[in-house]
Amino acid sequence: MFIFDAHLDLSMNAMDWNRDLTWSIEEIRKSEQGLTDKPGRGNNTVSLEAMRKGNVGLCMATQIARYVHKDNTLPGWKSPQQAWAHTQGQLAWYKSMEEAGEMVQITNKTQLDSHLALWKTDEEKKPIGYLLSLEGADSIVDISYLQKAYDSGLRAIGPAHYGPGTYAHGTNSVGGIGTKGRELLKEIQRLGIILDVTHLCDLSFWETMVNYDGPLWASHNNCRTLVDHHRQFTDEQLKEIIGRKGVIGVVLDAWMMTPTWERGVSTPQSANVSLQQILDNIDHICQLAGNTDHVGIGSDLDGGFGTEQGPADVDTIADLQKITGLLEGRGYAQLDIEKIMNGNFINFLRRNLK
Repeated sequence: MFIFDAHLDLSMNAMDWNRDLTWSIEEIRKSEQGLTDKPGRGNNTVSLEAMRKGNVGLCMATQIARYVHKDNTLPGWKSPQQAWAHTQGQLAWYKSMEEAGEMVQITNKTQLDSHLALWKTDEEKKPIGYLLSLEGADSIVDISYLQKAYDSGLRAIGPAHYGPGTYAHGTNSVGGIGTKGRELLKEIQRLGIILDVTHLCDLSFWETMVNYDGPLWASHNNCRTLVDHHRQFTDEQLKEIIGRKGVIGVVLDAWMMTPTWERGVSTPQSANVSLQQILDNIDHICQLAGNTDHVGIGSDLDGGFGTEQGPADVDTIADLQKITGLLEGRGYAQLDIEKIMNGNFINFLRRNLK
């Protein structure tokens, strides 16, 4: 089945982890043997080849670069200008992949429909379609930069990532959106960019709901009812997204899948983490919505972690195909499975892209 993945940090892996995503999974893993600078070394799950094998033909592909204030202990750039420059390097990588025929950028409905039609053909090596998303808006130096980003193809944006940001407070922080956040939301709505509410802390989330009524989704988020941590959304937050015709992409990071996960201690096997927990999150969102129209896949695979912090039954991104059979096993009808694997996010894009 065709898969839409609502969150992949492809350029981060290319530019920050120095991975050539045109290589096979095995070649990337071999090249990282002995490296210890990052915990996920040698455990990668994503390459363009693996995406093709898994029929993951379309995704939201991120730019990400955090700006940190002097008193912020998180890793990041010391100025928003540096963060902006880093996102532009990431954009240059995407453009180089387009020139190589590996990827193609989608910015409007016409391009979307053409790409989906291409992936129904028997063409041997199809380009991976991507829509550009910015994870954390700190690289937007001032509001005028959002127009520059839109002109370069940006079609979704999350105001915050981890910690306190320029425009909102994210995971592991507490605070509202402030004047700058409200200005950002106004410009997002004017441009018709999709607002990604993933990573907003509770206060910033609810202030955003008061100040924004444009298209929104949560690209990669699970349910707080199942794992009680503020990175997850409460039922009330999920219902708010559903009520605004949004979609929630379930995420495959192990600590967000089981309440027993201990960072640096647990393994997928010891914590019994598998795609079954992803099905639990899908089930819960469908129960809240009363239908299957508001949930999809936002895997976040290789989003700073690899197989050491993912489901035990996922070796590469191609294993997302297993979700189809698991949904069948839980009694989901074929049409509902198609909605979850691709249709809900694609229909959202058809409604909201120009």
